[in-house]
Parts: sequence; C-alpha cells; structure tokens
Amino acid sequence: MELELGLGLGLGLCQLLQAAAVLALLLLLLVIVIAHATAGMVDQTRAEQEKHFLTASGNKEPFPSLFDPHSRELSVVVPSYNEESRLPVMMEEAMEYLEKRQVALGYTKKYGADKVRVLTLKKNRGKGGAVRMGTLSSRGRLILMADADGATKFGDIEKVEAGLENLSPKPENMAISCGSRAHLEKDSVAQRSLFRTILMYGFHFLVWFFCVKGIKDTQCGFKLFTREAALRTFSSLHVERWAFDVELLYVAQCLKIPIAEVAVNWTEIEGSKLVPFWSWLQMGRDLVSIRLRYITGAWRLESPRKTQ
Repeated sequence: MELELGLGLGLGLCQLLQAAAVLALLLLLLVIVIAHATAGMVDQTRAEQEKHFLTASGNKEPFPSLFDPHSRELSVVVPSYNEESRLPVMMEEAMEYLEKRQVALGYTKKYGADKVRVLTLKKNRGKGGAVRMGTLSSRGRLILMADADGATKFGDIEKVEAGLENLSPKPENMAISCGSRAHLEKDSVAQRSLFRTILMYGFHFLVWFFCVKGIKDTQCGFKLFTREAALRTFSSLHVERWAFDVELLYVAQCLKIPIAEVAVNWTEIEGSKLVPFWSWLQMGRDLVSIRLRYITGAWRLESPRKTQ
C-alpha cells in the first residue's frame, strides 16, 4: 500500500512538472509573438518643418546630416519640451563657458543661426526621439547630449572630454564618455524616501540584469559621443522615451564601442517631468522589451542609413 501510494505521488509530481514546463514554454512563445507584433521600427522620416531651421533673419535653411563630414568641433544637443523656465539658465551658462573657450554658441536671434539652430519637431517624439533627431542633424566632430535643466554644470564637459580621450583603442574612431552621478548615490539615498530608494535600486538591477553591464549610472543626461559612435548607435535607436539611454549603451556594448564613465557635478533642479513610480514602471517595461526584442530578432542593429 505504501509503495503504491509512493508511486502514485511520484507520477503525479512528474505530470505536474511536465504540465508546468509546457505552460512555461507556451508562455515564452506568447511573449515572443507579442514582442515581435508590437516591436515595429521607429519612423525616422522627417516632417517638412523638421528639415529646416530659421536663421536670425527668419529665412529657412536645411539642417545638415550626421552622414556628412563634420564642419564643427563640437555639437551640443539639448532636448527641450515646455522648458521655458529652466532652459534659459542652462543656455546662458553653456554660452558663457563655450565663449570663453572661443567656441561659437549663443541664441539664434542674438548670435545667428551658424551658432545655435532650433529643430522644431512636428509632434512630441519623447526625449529620446528629440535627442536622436538633433544628433542626426549635428555638425560636430564630437556631439554632447545635455539636459535642458542644467543639472550638470556645463564646465564638466572637460571631464567627459578627458574620459573620451583616455579611451584607447577607439575602433573606427568610435567612443562614448558618460557623465555619472554614481558617486553621489549615498547622499541621494539619505534624502529619498524608502519607497523611492527601492524603486531606484530595482531599476538599477533591471538595467544590469537585462541590458547594460559595468555602467553604474546610465541615466545621466550628459554624454559625449564621437561622430562615428553617434552615427552607429543612434541609427539603431528604437526607444523614444526615458529608457533610450539604456538602449544606446546596450547597442554600444553590442558593437564593442569603448565607454568611459566619468563623475560629474549634479544638482537637483525643480520642474522635472519624471513622475517616479509611473515613469520608472514604464522604464522597467522598456528594459524588458529592449532585451527581449533584440534577442528574439524583433529589433536588429541597423546599418547607418540616411533618411529623408
């Protein structure tokens, strides 16, 4: 009786495990199908108004392309959406710093369109989409991505420049230097609520587990690219919202592009549009999607191609 009972339990457990394995396989197949069905490609076609900028006299001039040879030493891409109160502070600081380095920069009306050009998007493409469009229209040998709030002092460009120069070798002259706030994490944790701290560490874990290894702070909006690295990474960018930084660095690591992480100064600026819980939830979803869609072939590393 005991032997029969033992065999019965063993068979029942075996069948349960088999059923669980089949269910897991079906679930995986369903996730893959959904990933492919919802992946799609980012529409990089420009609306007519996105092909031109206005000069100081109000005339339309065509934007250059990242595919063209560089005609400036540095381009600065600043994504901006409803930043009327914070953008002027950042622009004035950047202008003052760059003027001291004898690099032409200023507001379009004040200094002319050869120094500052505004790319007006027809629709809201998200921060990632805005940075991509601006980068693909850049003239610089180096391209700096900087946030409109000026949370990182513009003078810290010297730090990321040094990080870029110290990277060796640079295959096909490709390299990226990322500003980092990781050294400030202990102080920021002390000022955050327990809930926000848990969300932050949870996000860091998902970034490490699914996408990017070896970079402590993927979200600092102060990154410097060689022109060649910008062309390769932004040509493959799909995510247009907050997690686009992660995809950029994931693509860079897949392409074996050297990446430096450099500590920069950072100050909390009021007016952020990032709602902690919902934005991080969306970013967590995007992280899973990035990894899943690349490993299943729904997204691929794209060869650079010029778009109209």
